[in-house]
Amino acid sequence: MKDVKILAVVGMSGSGKSVVVDYLTEKGYPKVYFGGMILREMEKRGIERTAESEREFREMIRETEGADWVVRQVIEEVHDLIEAGQKRIVLDGVYSWTEYVTLKHEFPGEMVFLAVVVDKHLRHKRVGVRKVRPFNTEEIQERDRTEIENIEKGGPIAMADYYALNNGTVKDLHVRVEEILQKIEF
Repeated sequence: MKDVKILAVVGMSGSGKSVVVDYLTEKGYPKVYFGGMILREMEKRGIERTAESEREFREMIRETEGADWVVRQVIEEVHDLIEAGQKRIVLDGVYSWTEYVTLKHEFPGEMVFLAVVVDKHLRHKRVGVRKVRPFNTEEIQERDRTEIENIEKGGPIAMADYYALNNGTVKDLHVRVEEILQKIEF
């Protein structure tokens, strides 16, 4: 696809992915939210939304509908955006190795992966005080473990094209994101 770039923002829970995605959407880039596919399907099925039910549903849907279920929904939305004339699209929350490989195959040459990383102790602290879905230390450690073991979240982070260290301020993170956007001509 000529001149299309798709930027996938990846990272562990609490790394600052949403901060980056919000910054990009404020700049006018459309986003496709992986978690939104899960939440939309949970709502369709009448499943109450809790941290536990989301985790169970994420794992169940991948087991029953295939490891690529979420990414198939995302790909459809991305194609719709491209058909509507969008040339720059942000993907929020690639979770698994299967999703990473599928996206690289579906959009060869268009995909760029940006991993948002932060020191673990700081990430855990931030997750504990955030307004939306805060976790205590035990809960975030369990979430980290299940995301790495059950859905192979580490692969897309390890294979990212660029890394944005988020140990400082939001402004520091925005500066790093701008440097990356210039490099990839986004």
